[in-house]
Amino acid sequence: MRLFDARHAWLSITPEPERELPAAIATLRAGGPAGADAVEAERQRVERLITRASRRAWTRYIADAAVLARAAQGDGEVAAARAVVLDVIDNHDNLRLGLPGGHA
Repeated sequence: MRLFDARHAWLSITPEPERELPAAIATLRAGGPAGADAVEAERQRVERLITRASRRAWTRYIADAAVLARAAQGDGEVAAARAVVLDVIDNHDNLRLGLPGGHA
């Protein structure tokens, strides 16, 4: 029995984004330091995408995060969050090249 096939291979590259993106994206959305509620809401959003959504929905989330980060302006926490998001997405994109079919 194959428990993990090519359709689900994208799940193997979600741990880093799942850990790193919620706080960073919440900060970008807030335009500065994000409150715990905003971070938790983003964490739940990511969790739902990974556990209940499709590869397409996850890819759309990653693309939207990239757009948000590229549009972000600011110093301090916003700049740090922007750097985290872009680094995580760059790494994610490189890892997905090794997946069956080359997509996540």
